[in-house]
Amino acid sequence: MKKLQTPNPDNGRLAENMLLFCRTLRRAGLPIGPGAVIDALVATSRTGIRRRDDFFFALRAVLAKNPAEFLLFDQAFHIYFRDLQLLQRLARTFSQEFPRDGSVRSADTYARRLTEWLQAILPEDAGDAEIDVDRSESYSATELLRSKDFELMSAAEQIDAKRMLRELPGTLRSIQTRRFRPSSRGHRFDLRRSMQLMMQSGGQPVQLARRRPRQRPQALVMLCDISGSMSCYSRMFLHFAHAMTTPERIVHAFVFGTRLTNISRWLRNRDVDEAMSRISMKVPDWDGGTRIADSLEAFNVQWGRRVSTDNATVVLLCDGLERDSHAELSFQMQRLRRCCRELIWMNPMLRYKDFEAKASGIRAMLPHVDRFVAAHNVASLSELARLLDARTESRASRRAA
Repeated sequence: MKKLQTPNPDNGRLAENMLLFCRTLRRAGLPIGPGAVIDALVATSRTGIRRRDDFFFALRAVLAKNPAEFLLFDQAFHIYFRDLQLLQRLARTFSQEFPRDGSVRSADTYARRLTEWLQAILPEDAGDAEIDVDRSESYSATELLRSKDFELMSAAEQIDAKRMLRELPGTLRSIQTRRFRPSSRGHRFDLRRSMQLMMQSGGQPVQLARRRPRQRPQALVMLCDISGSMSCYSRMFLHFAHAMTTPERIVHAFVFGTRLTNISRWLRNRDVDEAMSRISMKVPDWDGGTRIADSLEAFNVQWGRRVSTDNATVVLLCDGLERDSHAELSFQMQRLRRCCRELIWMNPMLRYKDFEAKASGIRAMLPHVDRFVAAHNVASLSELARLLDARTESRASRRAA
């Protein structure tokens, strides 16, 4: 058996570049170990580097094990083996589109990891004199991204938008209950406790006890339409829902297309990409049809009394284009409104300036909502976060006082 020869390490910087290229792919998410690096060196030594196609397919045969990894390898190869300035521009803005193959992790995670790792491996002084960055335009670019429609964003802009959504959530409001607790600054006298203090002081009213209402955290219920017409907006909304889901907040999340699915436990995963991947695998009716009335009925019957209480705020994301009975839809919306503190309807159709509530489904739902807001860009979700923020309510109460 003929023994394979390893490449000559003195033959240029091929071995060094190959090692760094394999490290880049590994940090981006591909399962590449030391054995794969050796196989890549051996394969390129057999095919040579005179023909670019032979060099490319030799590396892909040993470094990319399945078709799902071909896209990441192709992008990294064609950019890595060019000049350094092009690599640096990629690290700053990763604008290549990723097709959806049913796995959210294959697109979002690989793009984010590749961008972060390319930034880490670039030399600090590489191309600084030739690539100028205008810092004065950064604010304008951010404002433009905030107002841009999710459906019109590229892959790089969606990554930046998701990062902005993770920074939006604040502190949810606390709801005042009918029960009281002792407080030295309370505005009501606690007669029972005052009598106990009098007994301790020989019957003399030395101190009058006070009390004030108890506060309990507000519950947030999020209902998201994942039908085909809402796919782009629902994915961004779920990233916002994941940012809202923390141990300090009471958040219940549901998605519906032709059926209702509770996704609250999957959103508690700290890794947003892992959470979205779980949801895409567990939800069978993603990007399908929609049955709003039946889904709301399932929520009202199965979950309404458990998660939607008198102190809960319900956020409903859907376009209101219902084909079933509109009388049933109106009844279910009325039933949903009765069991919550506030009902906020977010509709991407409001992105159109000439929007009018002409569809019968929208007309059936509108009378039962407290707020009717847009949901097509980062600015609209930022407004939702402001409405849910406890600081917004405290500032409003101070102005009213």
